[in-house]
Amino acid sequence: MPLLQISEPDIPSGKQRQDKLVVGIDLGTTNSLIATVRNKFPEVLNDIRGLPFLVPSIVRYLPTGDVEVGYKARHSQIIDPKNTVSSVKRFMGRGLKDISYASSLPYDFLDKPGMVLLKTVAGLKSPVEISSEIITVLRQHAESILGSDLIGAVITVPAYFDDSQRQATRDAARLAGLNVFRLLNEPTAAAIAYGLDNNREGTYVVYDLGGGTFDISILKVTKGTFEVLAIGGDSALGGDDFDRIILSWIIENLGLVSPLSHKDIEILMVEARKSKELLSVLPEVEISFDLGSNRQGKLLLTAKIFNDITGNLVARTLTPIRRAMRDAKLETNDVNGVILVGGATRMPSIRESVFSYFKTLPLTDIDPEKVVAMGAAIQANMLVGNNDPENDWLLLDVIPLSLGIETMGGLVEKIIPRNSTIPCAYEQDFTTFKDGQSAITIHVLQGERELVSDCRSLAKFELNCIPPMIAGAARVRVNYQVDADGLLSVSAREICSGVETSINVRPSYQLADDDIKRMLQESANSADVDMQARAIREEKIEAERTIYATESALSTSANLLSEKEYSDIIHLIEAVRLEVQSSKSHLSINAATKALARGTEDFATRRMDLSIHDLLAGKKIDQTL
Repeated sequence: MPLLQISEPDIPSGKQRQDKLVVGIDLGTTNSLIATVRNKFPEVLNDIRGLPFLVPSIVRYLPTGDVEVGYKARHSQIIDPKNTVSSVKRFMGRGLKDISYASSLPYDFLDKPGMVLLKTVAGLKSPVEISSEIITVLRQHAESILGSDLIGAVITVPAYFDDSQRQATRDAARLAGLNVFRLLNEPTAAAIAYGLDNNREGTYVVYDLGGGTFDISILKVTKGTFEVLAIGGDSALGGDDFDRIILSWIIENLGLVSPLSHKDIEILMVEARKSKELLSVLPEVEISFDLGSNRQGKLLLTAKIFNDITGNLVARTLTPIRRAMRDAKLETNDVNGVILVGGATRMPSIRESVFSYFKTLPLTDIDPEKVVAMGAAIQANMLVGNNDPENDWLLLDVIPLSLGIETMGGLVEKIIPRNSTIPCAYEQDFTTFKDGQSAITIHVLQGERELVSDCRSLAKFELNCIPPMIAGAARVRVNYQVDADGLLSVSAREICSGVETSINVRPSYQLADDDIKRMLQESANSADVDMQARAIREEKIEAERTIYATESALSTSANLLSEKEYSDIIHLIEAVRLEVQSSKSHLSINAATKALARGTEDFATRRMDLSIHDLLAGKKIDQTL
């Protein structure tokens, strides 16, 4: 008997809706997540166990050229710290001078204009390349689960990411073979998830403390319109900093004065991170470790000690909050709710600080680690037209830092002030400084300070062929345009002569367009290898699913098997598990999985017979008809 297709409700027969496959990605400092919208609701994609597919943002490079990402890489941090990169998000679009704690890290940095490179056994790697490995794993998992290639994604970034950091994130996604529809500020994504799920209206503060960054955003939600009133934050403050404070406390209290190796520091850092997480639910934690050479130790870290040593970090979050509230011209009693985002907001001291300042209990309806990815998925779904027309909404975001131009004396003239709604375009007229001046240099800057030396340089270009005039006679109109991603383009035109030039502002880091094109070409050339890798991944997922189902059956129905039969099935499971861990051939994994399926056919039949027997037990024949 053929199966008949059933249409969705409210959709005419023959017009079954086929949504475009898009996702939202939370590319986090500590962990990364991917979400999509299914059946009109956002959801974080799960692994084969039914748990959220949470990927530790850690990448390890091996001498063979292979790359490990996620949990497997995290397990290698202690044994191979130089080639295992964590918290790479903090290096995106950053030079060595921007990483104040670089000397405490195990990596060998190579300082380059715009962004550092890391020396690994696989060669020099940029933060863009490293981040692309994480995005690739997320993309491949989504395509395996959803059953088709993605047409694009919305990727979230900290609200306080500047132009260089945003462009680096977009380049990482391109390198991972992913089309980026939009870069979305993380706090805004969280507000979208709350606003659409719960139909809330009013003024909301989003307090976003992730692994590496702190953001504060103030949004007004009104009838489907999300208007960002003000943003602020600290791009060098996050959960990682709390870990480092605990690490320093351990070293100081145990008197570990001799030089510690990077391996020693990594061992202690793992314990510090673990204790921080446990203190979210326990009043005290015992920290124990063994560094070898008779250097063992135990310490008791209480919640009070933890709050004392990290109090200054909690206090640092209040300064951007006060500034953002002033920018938005709001008092605390104007705020309808505070949304917590990021795993670090699970710390009781953070929640107490938020309550103390805003005098209201923070909202935690949605898991603070999932909410950003879910909001990004909603935005992606809307951008490709998957939303129902009546559920459309408008997002009005803002730029985090002022954009300006250098003027004489090394001063900065701001052209677009911070918290301007994007997309936007501003222009301003300038003139020449000297008689007969035939060219001017346009130096594009970002920041709030008055001196060029205190702001971040984004680009420099020249407007040439200006007709010679006396100083002050020429009129040069400079136009700044910021798109919906917060990325900038600049043009300059001399009004009298019509001479004009323009530039799409790109960061001056090592990975240029040609590098990306080359890497993408290399990816295309290795398509066969990539297909093989995908086939292996799909077979591993199927194998793990089969193992999980078999072990679940054994846990409830092992009494149906003889001792030998039980042992044979266990051996088949171990054979599949071994292939999953070591095999580089999807065919051998498939063969082992099929062998397990064949070996459990009789077991499955017995379980089915038992189920039918239990169902019919005590019933008359006419009751089963």
